[in-house]
Amino acid sequence: MKFFLDTVKLDEIKKAKELGFLDGVTTNPSLISKGYFSSKNEIFNHYISICNILENGDISAEVIGNNYDDIIQEGEELSSLNHKIVVKVPMTKNGIRAIKFFSKKNISTNCTLVFSLGQAILAAKVGAKYVSPFVGRLDDISYNGLNLIKEIKNVYNNYGFQTKILAASIRNPLHILECSKIGIYAVTSPINIILSLFHHPMTEIGLDKFIKDYNKKIN
Repeated sequence: MKFFLDTVKLDEIKKAKELGFLDGVTTNPSLISKGYFSSKNEIFNHYISICNILENGDISAEVIGNNYDDIIQEGEELSSLNHKIVVKVPMTKNGIRAIKFFSKKNISTNCTLVFSLGQAILAAKVGAKYVSPFVGRLDDISYNGLNLIKEIKNVYNNYGFQTKILAASIRNPLHILECSKIGIYAVTSPINIILSLFHHPMTEIGLDKFIKDYNKKIN
């Protein structure tokens, strides 16, 4: 399973790369809004900086426009920044129409804000490279987000859809572990949740004992 980092922070991306588990990056307008950018050019330059850090893998950059023409224009601008850029498009009628256009132009897309199986099927039908179901936000409204992941995986397998499942809105390490059991392509998560996978009390206890035993013998 691929690990994507859901962030715009360059220091987090560099850290994940150094640790060796970084496969890609996803961004969204809410994350961008926290970056203190004053212009579209600054945002675009930041996307390029992310691309320069990540040697291989995709970086999802989301369009802001809601109407079809705006989505197309912005998507083409984003795609032209770097070959690693995947245009992130919301699950709307105009968004699906735009994904179809981008697919014909060989521009990779990530269909975001997916909350139902029907939406995931539409995204696959028009050729999205990725579909991003929001696991945590579904859990927030008492719907099992992991069940949706299973449903999408099953239907995609049934029909041979090539669209890859990129589970988003990851809230805890259990989400990551359960997604791995389902067998999806990737999760995108804040770095602290991925880092929590390192920790287990028995590992820390065992390491402490090894060091103490060694020091007793050597000293």
